[in-house]
Amino acid sequence: MNFGSDNIAGASEPIIAALAAAAREGAEGTYGSDRWTTDAVGQLRDVFETDLDVLLVPTGTAANALSLASVTPPWGGIFCHAAAHVIDEEAGAPEFFTGGAKLVGIAGRAGKLEPGGLRETLTRFPRGLPRQVQGSALSLSQATECGTAYSPSEIGALTELARGAGLAVHMDGARFANALVGLGCSAAETTWKAGIDVLSFGATKNGALACEAVIFFDRNHARYAEIQRKRSGHTLSKGRLLGAQLAAYLQDGHWLDLARSANELAERLARGLGDLPGFHLPFPRQANEVFAIMTRSVAQALHDAGAHFYEWDASSLGPGEIGPDQLLARLVCSYATTAAEVERFLAETRRVARAVASSPQ
Repeated sequence: MNFGSDNIAGASEPIIAALAAAAREGAEGTYGSDRWTTDAVGQLRDVFETDLDVLLVPTGTAANALSLASVTPPWGGIFCHAAAHVIDEEAGAPEFFTGGAKLVGIAGRAGKLEPGGLRETLTRFPRGLPRQVQGSALSLSQATECGTAYSPSEIGALTELARGAGLAVHMDGARFANALVGLGCSAAETTWKAGIDVLSFGATKNGALACEAVIFFDRNHARYAEIQRKRSGHTLSKGRLLGAQLAAYLQDGHWLDLARSANELAERLARGLGDLPGFHLPFPRQANEVFAIMTRSVAQALHDAGAHFYEWDASSLGPGEIGPDQLLARLVCSYATTAAEVERFLAETRRVARAVASSPQ
């Protein structure tokens, strides 16, 4: 009953097979000039219905940091949600890769930025003041740290404000596939058609072994990206090991099938928890993560029974939405999660909830 993260799963069989086959091949182009990387880039252009530039890297941290470094000078400001992964969980990598840019967090319920919050923040960082960083980029997470997804119209409203302030727009798409399946729209509609300039396209959380893509829709931003990747130590000489993963990930919609499986089981989990007394789901389930408010005693009893999930930052909740004896739990389904695992957890949760409710206070 491990719902701690989608990183706990290994890699899907087609990706393992493709990686093994590429590793066994003879002489091949190096540093991304191999046939698998060429195939993957071609598939990405088909998926996003446009021409684009791509850099493959092995980690999401590298993808996010390099993306932001491509659009932000050392004196720049990067606006993002106050609980975004780039500001809270990258060990300062964006600041390091940009040479000192400042990340500015903006509050917003359910992990989302809203136009009003962004507009107010932009007024506090007017261009031209030498005592402040200069606004350079907006970073959006898709899906967010609360498992919610921005619709194309929501993205468009934010990117319009960003454009007016002279900002480039980055999207952290570590769970992009899950968000896309949840939204039911095209990859193009939620990215460049809505104003996104550069995307960190995640595959690792959704069935790859270790592979992420930095995708430049505005190709002007890719001018120095290859140099930045090499300088940071994220250029693989045997680039086929990344290209093979991504090509197999995209082939015949495999990436969407993996995300669909994770999302469907997350929905099953959400419905089951939502039907239980004493549980409250504060955010809509829009990807492969479920967030539930429960008492600390129930959470501890579930951990004691062998369930694994994390207590999550509650700052994206509204005032008074969580009590002093409660916590916000995050439960994540991966492509490898099974229906039996979900049902076992729900049965255990029902048992624990009854036991806690009947125990003497």
